[in-house]
Order: sequence, then C-alpha cells, then structure tokens
Amino acid sequence: MKTDLFDFHLPKERIALRRTAERTASRLLCVNSVGSIAHRRFVDLLDLLRPGDCLALNDTKVIKARLIGQTTSPGRSAASEFTIIKIADCNFANRFLPVKAFAKGSKKFRIGEMIAFGENFTAELQEKNPETGELTLRFAVKNAEEFFRLCDQYGQMPLPPYIASARKPDAQDENDYQTVFAKQIGSVAAPTASLHFDEAMLQKIREKGVHVATLTLHVGAGTFLPVKTENIHDHQMHSEYFILDNVCAERINQTKIEGGRVVAVGTTAMRTLESCAIAKGKIAARSGETDIFITPGYDFLAVDALLTNFHLPRSTLFMLVCAFSGIDVMKRAYAGAITEEYGFFSYGDACFLERAAPHKD
Repeated sequence: MKTDLFDFHLPKERIALRRTAERTASRLLCVNSVGSIAHRRFVDLLDLLRPGDCLALNDTKVIKARLIGQTTSPGRSAASEFTIIKIADCNFANRFLPVKAFAKGSKKFRIGEMIAFGENFTAELQEKNPETGELTLRFAVKNAEEFFRLCDQYGQMPLPPYIASARKPDAQDENDYQTVFAKQIGSVAAPTASLHFDEAMLQKIREKGVHVATLTLHVGAGTFLPVKTENIHDHQMHSEYFILDNVCAERINQTKIEGGRVVAVGTTAMRTLESCAIAKGKIAARSGETDIFITPGYDFLAVDALLTNFHLPRSTLFMLVCAFSGIDVMKRAYAGAITEEYGFFSYGDACFLERAAPHKD
C-alpha cells in the first residue's frame, strides 16, 4: 500500500499552538460506523458514551525531556539542546540509565565524552547513529526517581516539533501538556487525546455508568515521525513500553461480556489494547515493548470506538485511524475539519470515531 495514499495538505494556520483555555472547550468531530460525519463539542462526548461502556485511559506522565547539555572535557565548550526521545528502561536496577536522545549540532560531541546537564546530573555519550542522528547517553544516577527529579529540575517540557518550531515551551505548558490523571512517569510526549478531560468531566462520565480503566504506554518521540518509505509496509515501526495489569484486563473483558463498548482514549491506548488482545473481544494482562503497526486491513480485536486528536499527514497514526474508520471516510473527515477550521495535532481539537461497519458482499 502506497504511503502517498495517506498524504493531505494541511494549512500551517490549522496547527494549534495552545490548547483551549478550558480543557473541555475543544471541538469534537464525530464519525459513526457508516461514515457519517457530525461537528460537535467535546462536552458532547457525555451523550455519545453509553452506560456500560468502558473508557480506557493512558495514565503515563510526561517528563521534562528537553535539556541543555555542556561537555565537561577540558578546553572544549560544546553545548547544545538535547531532547530525550526514549528511556530504555524506566525500572533499571543499576546506577547507569541508558537513554536515547537527539541533539542540535550532535557532531560537536565525541563518543566517551561526559556531558553535564546540571549540578550532579551528567551522562556519557556512548553511541552516535550517523544515519538517524540518534544518540545513546548513559546517565549516572542512583535510580529512576532521581533521574526524573533532575529532569524536572533542569529540563523543559518536550513540545512536539510543529509547536517547538513556532515558539518556546513556557510555564503554561507544564500544566497544558500533562493530563489531569497523569501518574506513571516515563513519556517524552503526551497522550494528547486525554488532554481534553478535566476532573469534572470524568466524574460526570462515571456518574453516567461508564467504567474507567487505566493502562500505561510511555510515548516515545517516534510518534511524530512521518513514514518515508514508498510502501507503508516497508516502514520500521518504533517501539514503546506498556503495562496493562489484571485490573484493567478484567474490566475490559467484563465490559465485552456485558455488551458494552471499549472506547480507547488516544492511539496509545488503542495500540496497548490491541497488543494485549488474545481473541476477538478478549485481552490479557501484559507488559513489555510494542511495535504494533495498525494499517488498513487490520482486524480489530479489542476496541469499538476511539477518541483521538487530528494526526500528521503520512504518519502511522493517520494510517491507524484510516484502518479504524476507512481511508476515504477519514480523508473526507479531515478535509471537512480543515474547511471548518478545526485545530490540529497535540493542542488541537478531537475526533470520536466508531469502528467502521464491515462491508456486506
């Protein structure tokens, strides 16, 4: 399947650089199972959910992954902005934490060189990938908690490239780019569909009789990468660490047994649930890395509806929503959203998608 099929033109002014002042004030484009499109408000999600449904939320927490690093080598003054793109193991047992990162002007730094990011916050540059520009850093810290604390002290929120290229992160982003239920620290990008919820909205959802289950997927920077191969199936999908425990698995499975719908909040929740599916309508508790690549033709086993934001052209996430609701339907929906001046990407508006009904022969 050609990658060009998932391309579309997005005017620059449609990229949202801030989220709405009130989390729940965004717009909501709705696509039902037969491809009908409606324009609503995010608060209308309460009407779209049914008693007995289960809302699956990703409770990952974003770290301040943008850091300024300075070489400690005598006689050298190389300094640069580093962006952590993936933490190799959030539960590491030794005192050296391996981390993947990008750096502006990475050629200035040498293998084996020590880089200081703050007082008592240093890392050794272990590897450089000349093709991708990816660096492997080994941080000298006592434990994961110390690493996250030092990032919080010295770092900035890692805004996506399409926002960071337009403005610098500021204090407002520390709140805006974090969900109200963020708990498990380890992401370098937010699960952005979840940014629309506030506590009051979640309480109303529970009062309606909708179950809420939580899982964790630590989002890596690979989520922003476009597919560059001519054929989508030649693309090397990035992997991300996830945890889905017994409590979540039992809630999802019971929802299916009772005839409710599983509503994934975000593509991260979607990818986690489908990675844990063992049969149609049944999942198992699991943890580990997933590199699941959901493209048109995929047989969805766990998820019935998806709440998500608008995604980049030629991205794996746009391919995912096309797999869920249909390529022609989603291209038509996105074209309508552009005409109606929806906000796109991380700080933009939302979509509520029902899984496309199977075609009748």
